Amino acid sequence: MGYENTTLAKMQRKRHSRCMTVSSQPPKTEIPKQQNRAPRRVVRGPSTPPVKGPAAVTQADFIEEQMLLLGAGAAVMNQLADPGVGVGVAEHSTTLYRPVDRLRTTLAYVYMMTLGTEEEQAMISRMVNGAHKPVVASGRYNAFDPELQLWVAATLVKNGLDLYQRVFGPLDEASKQRIYEDGQIFGTALQVQQEQWPETYDGFLAYWDEATAQLTPDPLVQAFALQLLDSSNLPVHMRPLMALQSLMTRGLIEPRVREVLNLSWRRREQFLFDAFWVVFPPVYRLVPRPLRTLGARLVVRDTRKRFKKHRRVI
Repeated sequence: MGYENTTLAKMQRKRHSRCMTVSSQPPKTEIPKQQNRAPRRVVRGPSTPPVKGPAAVTQADFIEEQMLLLGAGAAVMNQLADPGVGVGVAEHSTTLYRPVDRLRTTLAYVYMMTLGTEEEQAMISRMVNGAHKPVVASGRYNAFDPELQLWVAATLVKNGLDLYQRVFGPLDEASKQRIYEDGQIFGTALQVQQEQWPETYDGFLAYWDEATAQLTPDPLVQAFALQLLDSSNLPVHMRPLMALQSLMTRGLIEPRVREVLNLSWRRREQFLFDAFWVVFPPVYRLVPRPLRTLGARLVVRDTRKRFKKHRRVI
């Protein structure tokens, strides 16, 4: 990994100039040039070296677990809270019109980047680059901005680590470091450079805290976030599921992110959220692993069929 132990990454992201979204499947694309940006502030974290030794758990060991979907909404909200991401997504995303398909494309990216072959990973990368090509607005956002992509990838890494430990218990330090390193492909498969990632997991947490502190509100993004959590247009039988997803989404994000997105959080909701995480983990662990991972295996199978039949993947 690229940074010295005492230096993490240049993490200051210029707001309103970046976005990340996924929508279609063109072939190879020409990547637009980056807009000129102000110098970034260097974020410095712990000087301790990466933890050495074998990891008990890797990202591939749990990426198929369906419990990770409980954090999908939180990952999205963390991404939207950066206006560079949020404004671009609000103006280009089709999530409100095809939410199930958008979930499928996101899962296809996550699963294939973790479990796919190098050839499959390269194909997915080209597709995402093609989908990002129109998501550029001068002086406002650019889907090819590597600092923005770093933030989006970081939300996926953070979600995996947090949800795993909520359900299966604390991880040893070597496993945290390994999972963190495994997750870097979510960014480096696109425009993020390896040296942009902090060298250690502790450094990553320092980056996360710094980036979260710099998030700023945007009215367009706030309205879009509320629309994503609105169940009024759903069939009646789907509304309880959306209510649970809304509770998990708002409960798993930090208070600072809720404030930036203007999302409510009441004492009763905190009680329900805490009660859920007392009951859910032991029940989930009783479910046989083949059932817990069935959904992911179906997505991987479907993605590979789409590759072979030249159907839209992203």
